[in-house]
This record gives sequence, structure tokens and C-alpha cells, in this order.
Amino acid sequence: MTDSDVLLDFDRESRTGIGEAVFCEGKSDQQLLTICSQIEQDKRLLFTRLSIKQFHHIEQSYPGLLDFDVQSQTAWVNPLPDVGCDDIAIITGGSSDVRVARETARTLAFYGYGANKIDDVGVAGLWRLLDRIDEIKSHKIVIAIAGMDAALPTVLGGLIPSSIIAVPTSVGYGAARNGETALSALLVSCASGITVTNIDNGFGAACAAIRILRQFN
Repeated sequence: MTDSDVLLDFDRESRTGIGEAVFCEGKSDQQLLTICSQIEQDKRLLFTRLSIKQFHHIEQSYPGLLDFDVQSQTAWVNPLPDVGCDDIAIITGGSSDVRVARETARTLAFYGYGANKIDDVGVAGLWRLLDRIDEIKSHKIVIAIAGMDAALPTVLGGLIPSSIIAVPTSVGYGAARNGETALSALLVSCASGITVTNIDNGFGAACAAIRILRQFN
């Protein structure tokens, strides 16, 4: 395999404001090594869905190149400095949704944005959400992450004025269908104006939030 088998787009950031990212699930070890060989000293790159096994393989050939976070399965090279943003909240319905939430947070951090993380406030115990609703609605953008029936974003849609980005997750028993039920529930939500990503797509939710913020900042 040669470098030409992998074409990185380091100019994407100058065009869109959101830099190159590599989805690692399904990529071979050799493809990942080829990608790493193309990283220049001043270039930024985000890796998502990077397994521990894949990371260890890269680390053997490029020790210290990547900052890896096992919970979110993300890694990065040359993240942007924190811009001090406090406009975003990331909320999970339950602790099983945290992996996707951390992918969201790490993606935001790569681009220099912080986020207020609020976990385990799903609607099965509505008091948990209501206890923190004033804190939640103080943010311009709320990324709501939930599996099962994904009711959390819909409930928030009736309680807060913030932009809501809903992320259905693959959490749930049989009829949850690996997140398809959550996705369908959000697509037919009766709360108006909710933006919905694909299943488990914390990266996409973070990028959507960044695009919104950069129109006004």
C-alpha cells in the first residue's frame, strides 16, 4: 500500500471551519499507519472510533503521536486551544449513553470548544432533569443524547429555548433495534425545531454545534 491509497483533506478547515477527521472503524492497520505517515508537524487531525487495539498498533510505529482517550475512542494531533466557550451543554439520558457523549465532548475540545457535561437525567426519573433545567437552558446549544425511546430531546424541546441537537444511541433491549427505534422516535418528535443526527453520531452533533456557533461568533 502506498500513500496514494489514502487522501487526507487538510484544506477542509480553511473551506468549512471544520478540519479533517478520520473514521477508524473498518480501516486496516496499514491504512491507519499510512494516514499517520502523512501528518505534518503543523497539521491537525482527529481520529474517531479508534479501538484500543488500533491505537496500540499505531503507537508501536509512531510513539507519542496521538493523544488517545479510551472512553470516547478518539485520538488527536495538534488540537486547537480552548477558546473559553460556555455555550454548549451535552446531556445524556443514562450512563449507558456516556460513550457517545464523550465522543461529542472530545470532538468539541479538538476544535477548541468546552462543554458542560450533564449525565443521567433521562425522563424515567423526570425530577433529575427538572432539578437542572435552569442550568441546562442557560446554554445556547444543548446536545441531548439518549437511547431506548429517546424521549429526552423531545421533553427538552418543550422546556427550553436553546437549539437542540438530538443524538439517538444504540442503547436498549431487542425492540430498540440498535438505535433504529430511537432514531425513528426523534424523526417524528412533536417538539418543533430539533436537529437529529444519525445513531451514535456524537462527532456529527459536535460539528453541527460548531457550525451554528461560528455563524454568530
